[in-house]
Amino acid sequence: MHSSVLFTLASGLALVHAQAPTPVPGVTGKLGNARIVENNPAGVSYVATLPESDTTDIRGSVVGTSNSNGTGVNFQISLSGLPDASLGPFLYHIHDQPVPSDGNCTGTKAHLDSYIRGEKPPCYPVDPASCQDGDLAGKHGNITGSSFSTAFLDLYLSTAKGPQSFFGNRSIVIHTSNTTRLTCANFTLATGNATSGGNSSSNTTSPVSPTLTPFTGGAATTLISAGAILAGMAAFLL
Repeated sequence: MHSSVLFTLASGLALVHAQAPTPVPGVTGKLGNARIVENNPAGVSYVATLPESDTTDIRGSVVGTSNSNGTGVNFQISLSGLPDASLGPFLYHIHDQPVPSDGNCTGTKAHLDSYIRGEKPPCYPVDPASCQDGDLAGKHGNITGSSFSTAFLDLYLSTAKGPQSFFGNRSIVIHTSNTTRLTCANFTLATGNATSGGNSSSNTTSPVSPTLTPFTGGAATTLISAGAILAGMAAFLL
């Protein structure tokens, strides 16, 4: 009897795993892969500071600064007050539109997607040029824990006005793992002059291994389903 139950459990978990969205190598945008941004103006920084809010305890900031050699943008992420881990891992993206005056994060529209890739299948982080340029979580790892900080270089975003990859007039949005929007903030110029530079060049980079959990889209539903199967089978065995 136990062998039959274990077989059923294994089959159920295999089905859940099969339904989970997974990154797919080789997916690219309708306009090709993202191109590396060069000649970003020196000394330019944009910061998005999450607002005080009665609906969430999440606070912190996202700072993007031109790389010293002009290629790409160095990001620093510092967050606290994230909700229960059962709602994570948490996602964060640069969205195409700024936060409207009413503060409604829905008004930021979709992710910044200069090359028209779309959100599905999930970003393949080993090949970040194939991801949406605004998908920071997909390229650099999800947010984990109640407090979170990280720093990374993103080669595909611009601190210069003009290119589609310019993020200084856009917003950052924090999501639960099922993409519910928790909080958001606009980027504003902190230092420097962003009126020139930001040319795109080659879209070829050496693949790098991801260091954090890749973007998994609707993983929350999958995890809940797996938990339900485990709980049910454990109760049956007892």
